[in-house]
Amino acid sequence: MTTGIVRGALAGAAGTTALNAATYLDMALRGRPASDSPEQLVEQATDMVGGTIPGDKDERGNRLQGLGPLSGIAVGVTVGAVAGLLHRTLARHGHSVPAVIEATLIGAAAMALSDVPLKLTGISDPATWAVKDWASDAIPHLLYGAATYAALRSGQE
Repeated sequence: MTTGIVRGALAGAAGTTALNAATYLDMALRGRPASDSPEQLVEQATDMVGGTIPGDKDERGNRLQGLGPLSGIAVGVTVGAVAGLLHRTLARHGHSVPAVIEATLIGAAAMALSDVPLKLTGISDPATWAVKDWASDAIPHLLYGAATYAALRSGQE
């Protein structure tokens, strides 16, 4: 069990790197700004649990700029760990999921864990997104799923 979780967490870190690279490439090519939604989510989550983010206005803002992306890394590593556990459990019982389905499910899980909280907190409403907004979110998450799946499968054959 531990092997699946650790392997999955490492695979999730690799997937997160692919997602971040795709996102930054999109920003560079289209000249679009970074989203501040992760920062807003961290701020709201901190408020909801009665916590505080210390510092004056600038320091607090800088901390949020660091915590937002760190929360995305945490999602990527966590989804990878769960995927690794499920992947290993299925394999131990002689089952597998076709690669394209498993990679897509992994990417969709990461996307849901990123986007559903934005909807629930009112930070963003995916129902109002334009096609380009969906593409900017879905493509990196699909790449996350593919990279995470590839890392999970590496060395198993």
